[in-house]
Amino acid sequence: MIEFRSVGFSYPNGVRALSAINATIQKGEFVFIAGPTGSGKSTALKMIYRELKPTFGEIWVNGLNVGTIPPKRIPYLRRTLGVVFEDFKLLHGRTVFQNVAYALEVVGTDRHEIERQVGRALQLVALGHKADQNVEHLSGGEQQRTSIARAIVNGSNLLIADEPTGHLDAETGWEIMQIFEQINKEGATVVVATHNIDWIERLQKRVIFIYEGETIEKYIKGANRLGLSNSSVLSP
Repeated sequence: MIEFRSVGFSYPNGVRALSAINATIQKGEFVFIAGPTGSGKSTALKMIYRELKPTFGEIWVNGLNVGTIPPKRIPYLRRTLGVVFEDFKLLHGRTVFQNVAYALEVVGTDRHEIERQVGRALQLVALGHKADQNVEHLSGGEQQRTSIARAIVNGSNLLIADEPTGHLDAETGWEIMQIFEQINKEGATVVVATHNIDWIERLQKRVIFIYEGETIEKYIKGANRLGLSNSSVLSP
């Protein structure tokens, strides 16, 4: 599903964000990418959906080497996955339904099919009753649930989330994490970048730690087994 092969990334000013990332994420997994702020978590995710291109190494997603695909093919790559952002990135002035439907409209989906798929996505995130509300009138948690519905509405089997609870309180953040878990149970591969150790310890999923530009990976029961749960590593 996703494979990083000795991947590194440096910014144009010469600052190296990632040194040697090696990791494989299998179909149907729920995986956390964790580490301190500035460790390269977001950079790693952006390379998966080709917002950034690796400086060296290879990233394979759904059988494609995303670093070598031509720019005109990038939209087709992104149609095979959904992305959830920390700041929601919703279309203000539009309703919940319109925001979710937009992901289907841009690819020319039939109106009847749009209504069916949007209805299903909103039901999964418990927002069917707010389909006609403008998104700026929603709470932060409801806006993020709208973002999740938009990411999954096209039926993609890969969901990428970059610090999706960063702007939410703990209770609302936990509700969002439970939605991700349900999406994973229904068959999608879920990859969540976070520095929130609480979600890691409560959900007990596989974790890939990025620290000083490199990966430390294993299944854990309590992050302290890696010696990385102290505030100097995982706190913002």
